[in-house]
Amino acid sequence: MILFLSGIFPAALQGIFFLKPPLYNPSMTSIKDVAKAAGVSTATVSRVLAKNAPIKAETRERVLQAVARLNYRPNLIARSLRAQKSARIGLVVSDIRNPFFTAIGRAVEDAAYEQGYSVLMCNTDENPEKEELYINLLHDENVAGVIFSPTQHFSTSAHASSAKMPFVIIDRAVEGMETDMVVLDNVSAAYELTKHLIENGYHKLAGLFGDASTTGLERSRGFHKALKEHRLEPFAVHFIAPRIERGYDAAMALLEADSHPDAILTSNSLLTAGVFQALRDKRISVPNEVALAGFDETTWGGLVDPPITVIAQPTEEIGRIATQLLFQRIQEPARPPEIVTLKGKLIERGSSIKK
Repeated sequence: MILFLSGIFPAALQGIFFLKPPLYNPSMTSIKDVAKAAGVSTATVSRVLAKNAPIKAETRERVLQAVARLNYRPNLIARSLRAQKSARIGLVVSDIRNPFFTAIGRAVEDAAYEQGYSVLMCNTDENPEKEELYINLLHDENVAGVIFSPTQHFSTSAHASSAKMPFVIIDRAVEGMETDMVVLDNVSAAYELTKHLIENGYHKLAGLFGDASTTGLERSRGFHKALKEHRLEPFAVHFIAPRIERGYDAAMALLEADSHPDAILTSNSLLTAGVFQALRDKRISVPNEVALAGFDETTWGGLVDPPITVIAQPTEEIGRIATQLLFQRIQEPARPPEIVTLKGKLIERGSSIKK
């Protein structure tokens, strides 16, 4: 279960429902009702539901039948207060419209559900003030821990609040922080993607990189590394906001100049979408006139003509490992921090291979 705290229900998450906390209803079934129906004490009902004490099979079955018949749902908030431990974790992402974070959210929710936890999701829009607000809110909500992708200007105040909770950073490394992280080897991924373009005959490469986090800078390093090894100079390099409209505007400026690149590399799927739309609007043949390659696998990327060459990030693995690390941190607060660096996968498609 994912509860959104961003104030909006993103269309990109059509498979995940926006849930509101249920209003208190005095007619709701209580644990006393279950105990009475099963002919046992409330303590016995609690032990059956908690699965933490030996109970006779016959008694357990009688209690479970009463629970099902009365449609009883335990009060998770009250249980959390008694146990001083929440059955919820927080997930703070920088832009829920980015399919990368949508996939991460699904993976985190799956892994958390297996452990009996629900997920509170917050969307910062790359805004450090919203980031601080949501980190503080999750702390006040007494979540068991937080998984988050920090903004580029991760605030000292947000850091102080997050330090009070078990947390794991994903996607974007934060220098000087002793904490668990799950990140991609961005330099080698961008190097591989750039090398692919060069080996397919493109030598006037433009790079559009997101300016909101460290990932854009790291991917630009891989881009420059591959060009340097092949004794090429970048045609253009722009650091821009990771938004579809900014990718579109940057691509249009490149394509309307007297001389334009023969390939464009982007650092995330939103920029890729903007560039692809610009190429279509200018009626430029892809890949014969201008090739396109970017980061992150999306549903649309493999369906358009031509399909888009990408570096696919292991989103399911990122979400699963981050959730595992968080639960380990909850159980072992003093263990040394662990940084897990994963590899991307190059998926070669028609947008970068001349016909």
